[in-house]
Amino acid sequence: MKIIRAKDYNDMSRKAANIISAQVILKPDSVLGLATGSSPIGIYEQLIKWYNKGDVDFGGCTTFNLDEYRGLTPDHDQSYHYFMHKNFFDAVNVPAERINLPDGAQLDAERECKRYDAAIKAAGGIDLQLLGMGLNGHIGFNEPDEYFSKGTHCVNLTESTIEANKRFFASADDVPRQAYTMGVQTIMLARRIVLVVSGENKAETVREAFFGPVTPQVPASILQLHTDVSIVADEAALSKCGDLL
Repeated sequence: MKIIRAKDYNDMSRKAANIISAQVILKPDSVLGLATGSSPIGIYEQLIKWYNKGDVDFGGCTTFNLDEYRGLTPDHDQSYHYFMHKNFFDAVNVPAERINLPDGAQLDAERECKRYDAAIKAAGGIDLQLLGMGLNGHIGFNEPDEYFSKGTHCVNLTESTIEANKRFFASADDVPRQAYTMGVQTIMLARRIVLVVSGENKAETVREAFFGPVTPQVPASILQLHTDVSIVADEAALSKCGDLL
């Protein structure tokens, strides 16, 4: 596990974008695992700038997103389909037929999860997976549990995750209660992982996840066992790890 210290959110975003752009430049047909939420927005903004300058070309890439709310159609303004197109896909040249997200409008959970896992396998697996981390240590929508999940599955969102996401909706009552998400095993099968985390509010979770025991109660802690993972964190997120670095 490699920890890359960043000064602040913008510095974190640039450093993570550097890793992703290098991946694409060195392997133009990379399969990228992408994330949503506030953490990766700065990364996508930086990658778009480099794309517009001609420094990076996504034309050969295939993408798979981590998750999607169950019950939201792709055109819903809080769906992750909508988020990704608004914040990244509409500004770069990833071919539309190579953009993959779970289909939140498909309510047959078993069918959709099997379809998504099969699509990842058919693409040859994920070369680089981008992750954020929730306040409770969740990655994707893999919440604290008694065991680590395997393939793509449907999860019931915890109250803490609903609370964290309600700012994007009219009220907490409008936040979907379920989501499709890649499983922990699927994430761990990525050849390379980059996790970004910023803010003092996640400092305790950073310490628990990356310097504590590996436990499904802190899902991100499993990343300690991956052979090629980079944690790009700003000073605030690392503020409780000074004696461990």
